[in-house]
Amino acid sequence: MVSTHRLNRLRDPLEGLDPEQRAAASAPRGPVCILAGAGTGKTRTITHRIAYLVRQGHVAATQVLAVTFTARAAGELRTRLRHLGVDGAQARTFHAAALRQLRYFWPRVVGDSPWDLIDGNKLRLVGHAANKVGLPTETEVLRDLAGEIEWAKACLVAPDDYPAVARARRRDVGHPVERVADVYRTYEQLKNDRRLLDFDDLLLHTTAVLEENRGIAEEFRNQYRCFVVDEYQDITPAQQRLLDAWLGGRDDVTVVGDANQTIYSFGGASPRPLLDFTRRYPDATVVRLERDYRSTPQIVELANRVISGARGRPAGSGLRLVGQRPDGPQPVFAEYDDEPAEAAAVAQRIRDLVGSGIPVNEIAVLFRVNAQSEVYERALSDVGVPYQVHGGERFFARSEVRQAMSALRAAAAAESEGPDDLTTAVKRVLAPLGLSDRQPAGGAARERWSGLHTLYELAEDLAATVEKPTLMRYVAELDQRASAQHPPTVDGVTLASLHAAKGLEWDAVFLVGLAEGTVPIQHATTEEAVEEERRLFYVGVTRAREHLSLTWSLSRTPGGRPHRRRSRFLHGLVPEDQPSARPRRPSRRRAGTKTSCRVCERGLGSALEIKIGRCVDCPSDIDEKLLERLKQWRSERARELNVPAFVVFTDATLLAIAEQRPLDARGLAEISGIGATKLKRFGDDILAVVNEDG
Repeated sequence: MVSTHRLNRLRDPLEGLDPEQRAAASAPRGPVCILAGAGTGKTRTITHRIAYLVRQGHVAATQVLAVTFTARAAGELRTRLRHLGVDGAQARTFHAAALRQLRYFWPRVVGDSPWDLIDGNKLRLVGHAANKVGLPTETEVLRDLAGEIEWAKACLVAPDDYPAVARARRRDVGHPVERVADVYRTYEQLKNDRRLLDFDDLLLHTTAVLEENRGIAEEFRNQYRCFVVDEYQDITPAQQRLLDAWLGGRDDVTVVGDANQTIYSFGGASPRPLLDFTRRYPDATVVRLERDYRSTPQIVELANRVISGARGRPAGSGLRLVGQRPDGPQPVFAEYDDEPAEAAAVAQRIRDLVGSGIPVNEIAVLFRVNAQSEVYERALSDVGVPYQVHGGERFFARSEVRQAMSALRAAAAAESEGPDDLTTAVKRVLAPLGLSDRQPAGGAARERWSGLHTLYELAEDLAATVEKPTLMRYVAELDQRASAQHPPTVDGVTLASLHAAKGLEWDAVFLVGLAEGTVPIQHATTEEAVEEERRLFYVGVTRAREHLSLTWSLSRTPGGRPHRRRSRFLHGLVPEDQPSARPRRPSRRRAGTKTSCRVCERGLGSALEIKIGRCVDCPSDIDEKLLERLKQWRSERARELNVPAFVVFTDATLLAIAEQRPLDARGLAEISGIGATKLKRFGDDILAVVNEDG
């Protein structure tokens, strides 16, 4: 009896492929570029290509090296190759391949025992470097510094060159670029002194070995003659240089990628090598895979419309997907008054889908930032639907949240009757932990800030619904939420950020929180950054097989002022017959408080712009004398209350008051940052300052 494995060995590797996949798999040896859209079977295509080349005798399996960007994807390549009867082909991540090669060649190049790989202690080493140059050593600062060093090494930027390059590329780390360069330089010195390597060194040192040692390079190139690179749109300059060293001037390389899914430029990735592939190899075979086998035609059409709005794409780089599955339900768009209402509706819809027979682990809720998970963890717990957080921790398990909870419990235990309202008390506790009026620079610092800010917003929720809430009551509410949101680990609905969802797919996907300032994210201030946010949104849409829901809310808190607008990426997508097709006009809005700039009439995006009623770069009509009087008044009240000045009112709120010059309590209440508590506490004083003669 012939085994299944043996049957796979005998099967035609082109069997079952569509015409485009077949053309890619059977292309002759040499440069091949496969432009593969989401859901078009790229992994199937490249594994069948390897099997075809081996079966036809063009290359031995042991001469093939396939590289990708995650261990999961590499494992999938290996599994599929085994099923096709291809034994001996290497399928690894760039770093795993480089580590294997470096260990093999190290004794011949260096002569002593290999240096150790930093394993879990990188932040400690970065901390030593930061301390030496006088920068802070908080965990979030070190994570941002480590990330910036990784970006620089991925982009082949040396410490001496970093300041100029960082300025040119508008890197935002929160510290002067010269100081960051000092940390980078010191980190490299410490690492070398201790005979250590980091993961970036694996690529750089392996490249150097091949570039500087002709004999070793020839030995390697005799071993590996055929290369396949998956997810080529995500390649970094360091990875490209290593690939060039592997090739050594040869052109037997197959690359597969989709410029529409480039979402890691913050880490040095660039689609440019993919887009320029035919310039480098004019005789390359180019195949476009556009038949989408993942999603229904309704979802595919929406995805095409999302990406068709992209700006600055080189001609011919775009792919238009063609759905191959039977028809399914239309994507659902919905607008809600506030985030809890949005989350509750999503949770109820998920419960209905589970009741209809969709497995709970085939449903995902995708959001832009991890701090958004809390309200969905709560909502799913309330309806008894299990969930799991992918690529991150449950909200109340995050380190900054646990630290904040400890500080809040201590403050609650020491609480006594005093002048502070709940939100002021919470802000006072969280400020030393990193809560500030504005989002800080740096990804890790922003992530920490977003967690703390969510805790502050939960305090605002409680203050809006409970009469005279106390810190003790607030902490009890947080403990109850934390307890409800930590069920035993089981299969459940996936909660994940859009970045963490890359490469995954589900039967039903809910894209939530699609409001300006979140999608695109507030700190995406350049056209290039906004376009990456659009691609991230596109990636989210293309994760869904059959059911897709897109939702947003007008306010963070129940009863809050509806100042949010749906994402610009949704414009023109919402069907006209749906109630959410036209933005809702808030019922309480003063004529001077608009979601369009009062100077140029353009739409306002950031919270600051909405607060002051104009674009930040439009001329200001601020009353400078009034602003000075407001700051003086705030300083006096802060001293009286023994609190930081921002606890009374933030600079942005004072700026809005000085620009809009409200005449009464109603006008004052329309300014973001002035809720019922502060209006009652400070309203008369503020109006008196506004009405003073200059």
